[in-house]
Amino acid sequence: MELLLIQDVLKTLPHRFPFVLVDRVLSVQNGEVHAIKNVTIGEPFFTGHFPQEPVMPGVLITEALAQASMFCMHGAEGGLEPGTVGYLAGIEGARFKRKVIPGDQLHLHAKLEFLRRGLGKTTCRAEVDGQVAAEMSILFAIAKG
Repeated sequence: MELLLIQDVLKTLPHRFPFVLVDRVLSVQNGEVHAIKNVTIGEPFFTGHFPQEPVMPGVLITEALAQASMFCMHGAEGGLEPGTVGYLAGIEGARFKRKVIPGDQLHLHAKLEFLRRGLGKTTCRAEVDGQVAAEMSILFAIAKG
């Protein structure tokens, strides 16, 4: 699959500013995705989340991984059809190992574990400069948007 720029990302995800947390999809292959989120000081959450030491909230790193996971499901057999959305149903084993700060490029990796009967699961990790920032498994319920 070729690179997906922001215009293509917006065709897949229902999210819009300020809540779209995937800037580019670098690859989708065999149920695995590699996407990026450029973290800038202009992000609206930095105004109130530790303004003296801006840190990307873990819940938003989780959301970025969930959004990246949708690209795994679109390419999978029995995957998402146009007009369907994956709703967050659960998070397992979430661990946050490194702060994500303005200027970082968050690399989002997700691997589809299964997708059947309206449920999906991905194993995910977020990295900055080759270091793991977060890792978790994410469960989804698939429904019409």
